[in-house]
Amino acid sequence: MWKEFKAFALKGNVLDLAIAVVIGAAFGKIVTSLVSDIIMPIVGLITGGIDLKDRALSVMVMHNELLIPYGQFLQAVVDFFIISFSIFMVIKLANKFQRKEAVKVEVVETPAPAEDIVLLTEIRDLLKQQERGL
Repeated sequence: MWKEFKAFALKGNVLDLAIAVVIGAAFGKIVTSLVSDIIMPIVGLITGGIDLKDRALSVMVMHNELLIPYGQFLQAVVDFFIISFSIFMVIKLANKFQRKEAVKVEVVETPAPAEDIVLLTEIRDLLKQQERGL
């Protein structure tokens, strides 16, 4: 069983996934800080100091007050869109660099066709010319 686990754990895909999770968690902390410490204060300044986290709906149900903090949900939605956009931009940038590298690699000369292929191509072209002439 230990050998099977070792083979599984040391596969490239599992290690890549583990690295991606760690980097993703760190990236999530950076983006969360970006949203809460930089973007939301600017949004609050633009909107006149509105803080979404403090928004709540108070509903009376059978003589009991029910507090629904919908502002936290709205804040989570805003965070999601900002994080999604940030990830989109990072992936777009990474793809741009990969395409440049791929273009450099694609400049490979194709070998000359075999001699029999060249002869067959010439015969085909001659037959086409004869058909047009008839």
